[in-house]
Amino acid sequence: MAQHPRRVLAHLTDDHTSLVVVGDGGMPAIAYWGAALGNDDIDAALFERPVPGGGLDTDAPFGIIAEAARGWAGRPGIEGCRSDGSDGAPIVEHRSSQHDRWSFHAELVDPIAQLGFTVSISLGVGGVISIDARVTNFGEEVYRLSRLRLGLPVGRHADEVLTFGGRHNNEFGRHQATWGRQAVVVENRRGRTSHERSPSVMVGTSGFSEQRGEVWAAHLAWSGNYELIADGVTDGRRVIQAGEVLELGEVDLAASETYVAPTLHLAYSSSGLGGVSDAFHSFIRARPSHPAGPRPIHLNTWEAVYFDHDLNRLRALADRAAQVGVERFVLDDGWFGSRRDDTSGLGDWWVSPEAWPTGLAPLIEHVRALGMEFGLWFEPEMVNPDSDLFREHPDWVIGDLRYEPPLGRHQLVLDLGRADVRDYLFSAIDAVVSTHDIAYIKWDHNRDLVHAASGRGAGVHRQTLGVYELIDRIRVAHPSIEIESCASGGGRADLGILARTDRVWTSDTMDPLDRHRIHRGFSVLFPPELMGAHIGAPLTHTTLRRHRDGFRAGAALFGSFGIEWDLLRLDDEGLERVRRMVDMHRRYRDLLHHGRTVRIDRPHDGTDAHGVIAADGSAAVVLVSRLDSDVTHHAAPLRVPGLPGDRVYHVSVDTDLGEPLGWSRHQPAWTTNGVTATGRHLEHVGLQLPIMHPESSLLLVIKERS
Repeated sequence: MAQHPRRVLAHLTDDHTSLVVVGDGGMPAIAYWGAALGNDDIDAALFERPVPGGGLDTDAPFGIIAEAARGWAGRPGIEGCRSDGSDGAPIVEHRSSQHDRWSFHAELVDPIAQLGFTVSISLGVGGVISIDARVTNFGEEVYRLSRLRLGLPVGRHADEVLTFGGRHNNEFGRHQATWGRQAVVVENRRGRTSHERSPSVMVGTSGFSEQRGEVWAAHLAWSGNYELIADGVTDGRRVIQAGEVLELGEVDLAASETYVAPTLHLAYSSSGLGGVSDAFHSFIRARPSHPAGPRPIHLNTWEAVYFDHDLNRLRALADRAAQVGVERFVLDDGWFGSRRDDTSGLGDWWVSPEAWPTGLAPLIEHVRALGMEFGLWFEPEMVNPDSDLFREHPDWVIGDLRYEPPLGRHQLVLDLGRADVRDYLFSAIDAVVSTHDIAYIKWDHNRDLVHAASGRGAGVHRQTLGVYELIDRIRVAHPSIEIESCASGGGRADLGILARTDRVWTSDTMDPLDRHRIHRGFSVLFPPELMGAHIGAPLTHTTLRRHRDGFRAGAALFGSFGIEWDLLRLDDEGLERVRRMVDMHRRYRDLLHHGRTVRIDRPHDGTDAHGVIAADGSAAVVLVSRLDSDVTHHAAPLRVPGLPGDRVYHVSVDTDLGEPLGWSRHQPAWTTNGVTATGRHLEHVGLQLPIMHPESSLLLVIKERS
């Protein structure tokens, strides 16, 4: 391919972000991604690097799909070959491209390898950049694709990297470390997004935090296997690459077939992680599919009754739920087939005559008469070996049937790469939803995919696309229904699944101490209205820790709020406390779910603080929590960033959260009488915090004075 001087092909820009695409007649490259550069023309010479001696005679380009055959020595943008091993290192030619201020699209081809590529970049709401790519096989022989990675540079001065992950009941942990001369790899092979890793990586300047530093953030919108690589070593550039992990034989492109890569979403911030959240939250909220209206307050029955389904008891529980202000009553696992425990019945999606001799209608009618919506639990992707479905269709499970498949939670995974399996599941779910007044599905996914073969070939790619197709089909048939993504808690949270669901169950633990950390990690990318957050019983069954009502309510307050608690065990006084907590969430719900999320930088003094500020700056709510004890009773002053500096506010404490104050001879007077301060004072002077009990919270209400 003839080489040409590099020239600027496109400059995408808004008030916050710029992305510059350059090309030399081959694969386009992103030469710059960062702070807005204005609308002036950009000279490509700004991006020309020197060529050291002792190596190639030209600077190896790092294209959006990096080409090993042109000298890129890191991970190739494409990996694959024909059956004889040929065409493994394509070199593409630029055929055509179009661009404007908001988008860029290029068509490329390798006429020798007979592969065609398209690359599309768009600049969306909030300054979020989305990159899409696809590859088409124009040859007659199958092309065995194993990777299609998208790549882009970040600032050379980025020297720390942040990743997210944890485990079941402790998801979305934040792990920030120095990024030196090494590649940091986030790789997932669990078949779902996973608890252990999130498909996100964020790199930034030294010590970047909530309010400080430059940050470059990347998120892959994919719910299967994936990898994200922060490469700081290959040739002096700092780059991010991302794509789906494909096993051998998982994507074999026949003649004229196309593989579409998962979308890579990017956001740049010059003001720390808070700026990343501003970008992603704005982008997510602008989606046409984003849930509209107030997020209903839930009561989910799992920790109240588990598998013990009794109509009279559940009616009584619904009465209590309505009494405290619940708006959606969700019946969890145990209503179908032989499902009296977790060893049988998955896959048999019909109402159990044993558990429900008169059907679900009496409970649903009772719930609806109380003014609440009704929701129902499904786990469509799984099957118990002890089920009618498995006995009739043992070949429907994902796996190589020549081997004994491993069980997880007494269940196997159905092969949703098969159209007949998807058809069965659609018909079964549709039959239940069509014959009952159901507004909401809690869609669960309770095990990893192990030895995930579809037929005899790897099947996670087809499985993920099959799940998407099934959910999309249900949404078309029932456009008013809402769906929650639950996967043993927060095991499937990404913008691929959230393109077709309305809520994420962030964790199976109700422990507020853990939930504070879980929600802090989740909220970096996702806005609070998508975060399922319930108040549980005083004694958490996952950790056996006991916490006060106010601390539990505070941990759930900012999310899509609900209750996971047997209210039948409460006396009148206890019910009144729950009612006040529900009323408190409803009082601030519009602000919490439409305002700007602010996680506040704090010294290491055992406290956490975060809040939401109204879009017009007129109000805010801030939650301060003491998570553990510190060497001193005196916490650092609370500084609240983000309020307009010249406006005057009144700050008070909402006492409905309870009494968090610890033993003290004197507490700051503002905790009782309130205080008046400008936004500038609140940001730079801050508020002297009272002495608080460990594991307690204080809710501050900030309102502009007229």
